[in-house]
Amino acid sequence: MRPYLAMIVLVSFAVFEAGCDENLSTLAGPTPRLEPTFASIQREIFESTDSSGRLACVNCHTDQGRTPAGLMNLRPEVAYDQIVNVRSVEQPALLRVQPGDPDASYLVHKLEGRVGISGRRMPFTPPYMSEGQILILRRWIEIGAPRN
Repeated sequence: MRPYLAMIVLVSFAVFEAGCDENLSTLAGPTPRLEPTFASIQREIFESTDSSGRLACVNCHTDQGRTPAGLMNLRPEVAYDQIVNVRSVEQPALLRVQPGDPDASYLVHKLEGRVGISGRRMPFTPPYMSEGQILILRRWIEIGAPRN
């Protein structure tokens, strides 16, 4: 009886795992090439307008001809050092990106429009990032926000 029960548990687990393995391109919606890597987030989110019409973050978060919004510059050569382990200007008790902890990362708070943020949700004007895009960004943070 025990081998039969063990087989049922093993098969059930395999079916559950297969059902949870959602294709990232489907999850990412308007940015189907988005992956939980910094290079992908930089290219697909910070630097690109997506198919939903969400504007590239660097439209406001750049030092090219202006002071970057929130003093956060997301140009490719400086973006990582501007967000990972850096205190938020608006909420100094929080880091912009707290490696390993998306719920403690102020960038996530701003993108999700959480209660208690300073100012407005990002981006200022809709469309906002999709739940899938935010989930992939959260995954990158969960795995330690590597510079990859």
